[in-house]
Amino acid sequence: MFYLLNIFIQMKVLLNNKSLFESLRPFNDLGFVPTMGGIHKGHLSLINKSNKLCKKTIVSIFVNPKQFNNKKDLKSYPRNIKKDLKILKKCKKVDFVYIPKFKDIYKDKKKSKIRLLIKDQILCAKFRKGHFEGVLDVMNKLTKIINPQKIFMGEKDYQQLYLVKKKLERIYKTKVIACKTIRDKNNVALSSRNFLLKKPNLVIAAKIYEKLVSIKKYIKHKKNIRSFLNLQKKDLKNNYKIKIDYLELRNIKNLKISSTNKNSRLFIAYYLNNVRLIDNL
Repeated sequence: MFYLLNIFIQMKVLLNNKSLFESLRPFNDLGFVPTMGGIHKGHLSLINKSNKLCKKTIVSIFVNPKQFNNKKDLKSYPRNIKKDLKILKKCKKVDFVYIPKFKDIYKDKKKSKIRLLIKDQILCAKFRKGHFEGVLDVMNKLTKIINPQKIFMGEKDYQQLYLVKKKLERIYKTKVIACKTIRDKNNVALSSRNFLLKKPNLVIAAKIYEKLVSIKKYIKHKKNIRSFLNLQKKDLKNNYKIKIDYLELRNIKNLKISSTNKNSRLFIAYYLNNVRLIDNL
């Protein structure tokens, strides 16, 4: 991969921690966009936000095996470093791209002591055991290595954003900046996993989004929201032949179950053609 260093002149590609430390040493106003590759417009919106608020921007590409609770999911996760770098180069707003190896991140072989509180074992944490422990562990390590002033993360992965912000801002001086969900022309939330779906699947995802908008609209007229959502969950399953992990209304400040639309979002996780998608609105 060293040939990449010669191709991407303006955007510096950092392939190990030594080159990262040497390159970042002069800068103290650094924006960080963590990714697992599969770069799309959602990532580019995070980069744009970083450019507005920070002097320099670094993007990481690292598929973290520790946050996958399913080996098949890890194996099928879309990877195309060459394509990702071309997209990042073309946007002309990335100063550094960090592509570490496993040993760069996990040089300390001690087991992570990160454990989720019982109150946080909800939504995706309930269905993906160990996932957020892996996310928090790698974000802690990346933050320690890169030492950014700001980290930019999307609201599509709202629970991830919530947990990372709560942990990192307690330990570091780094600020975690929430950025709005970017959607395609059919309002499907952009995700690297969308690359695994065919056009007919994306059409179904768009219809599911329209249904979620309708559900959110009518929630305010319902006295028993949990019962109403259970019925809607059954309808979604039957109409679109999908498996749903959860469909819940939760408060955005503490992620507790909510009984009102105020300060709340509707959260969903479902499987479409064996690809797990999440959204909130």
